[in-house]
Parts: sequence; structure tokens; C-alpha cells
Amino acid sequence: MHEAGLAARIVEIAEAKARQHEAVAVRSVRLRLGEFTGVVREALDFAFEALKRNTLLENAVLEVESVPLTGSCPDCLWVGAPQQDFCLVCPQCGTPVEILTGREMAVESIEIEEPSYVR
Repeated sequence: MHEAGLAARIVEIAEAKARQHEAVAVRSVRLRLGEFTGVVREALDFAFEALKRNTLLENAVLEVESVPLTGSCPDCLWVGAPQQDFCLVCPQCGTPVEILTGREMAVESIEIEEPSYVR
């Protein structure tokens, strides 16, 4: 399952960064996720909930910013969202479009809880 591997990597990245900053917990992880990645959000949430147990992310919330699929036509210069789900052909001239957004998959930020002696 693709989403389980992705969730495991998110937990790994967040926990490593939290440990680097001597955090006692991770409160939230913000992820940018493009519509064209093929990730099933419900499966990702399920895997994240299961994999965060017994880690610094035990009580963390996964916040996902969905990035829409957009493309541009190299011939007629049309830019926009596909007219049909994931149709990568220009709706104006029929030329294959170049994907501009929608393939993103990145941990954007991690909110951590610092130890009380840091404050």
C-alpha cells in the first residue's frame, strides 16, 4: 500500500526533525499533497494514525493542503485545470499539456513541543 509507505516516511521525517530540536512531542505535521499523486487521503490518514503510535507523534494531527491539478498548453498557451478528471489534453487545441501543479508531495512544516526547560 503506497499510503502506508508515505505515512511511515512522514512519521520518520517529523520524528527525526523533532529529535534534532530536542522536542518532547510533535503537535502537527503539515503536508502539501497534489491531486495527481494518486494518494488516497483516507488511506493516508488511517496509516498515519496507526504508525504514529509510540512515537513523538502520538498525539499529532496531520494537516493536508490539497494542491489542484493544473496544466499549460505549449501550443496555444492555455493554462488551467483539466476539463475532465486528469485529462492531460488541452481543451482548446487538443495538444498534450504540461503539468504545472498537482504532483507535489512534501512535508511543509512540523509543529513541535519543546521541553519545559527551554522556555
